[in-house]
Amino acid sequence: MEYGSIERELRIDATPEVVYEVISSAEHLREWWPDDAELDAVPGGTGTITFGDPGSPDAKVEQLTVVEADPPRRFAFRWVYDGDSAAPDNSLLVTIDLVPSGDGTVLRFKETGFRERGWEAAVLEQAYRDHVQGWDHFLPRLVARANSLVARP
Repeated sequence: MEYGSIERELRIDATPEVVYEVISSAEHLREWWPDDAELDAVPGGTGTITFGDPGSPDAKVEQLTVVEADPPRRFAFRWVYDGDSAAPDNSLLVTIDLVPSGDGTVLRFKETGFRERGWEAAVLEQAYRDHVQGWDHFLPRLVARANSLVARP
């Protein structure tokens, strides 16, 4: 296994505009991914996502830095980084491309940067596995959230 990237493609029964809001708005992020989120969804914008009770010392807080915000086509951010600011050698990059498809959207998800972190093999493998498991849990929730925003007769 190369542990280089995680890629998924999902079909969503909502327009790219709706899906873009679901992936870039803190209000919607809280509904499918972290327990809490704050985000300035513009290039260079920053924010945090929190897993667990935000008031608890056990909560896991991750910093985010928006790399690209091109509504309704692409949203990309860096996260899981060490240091003051996210960079290619100290963080993971999530890129989400939205492609119109009939009356819905194909979402192309990609997370990269595992090898660039310089982790030892066991740490790299565990982080990669943890992220695969996490995205396999959360991405279907993203689809459900976006679909729930679209009123179908």
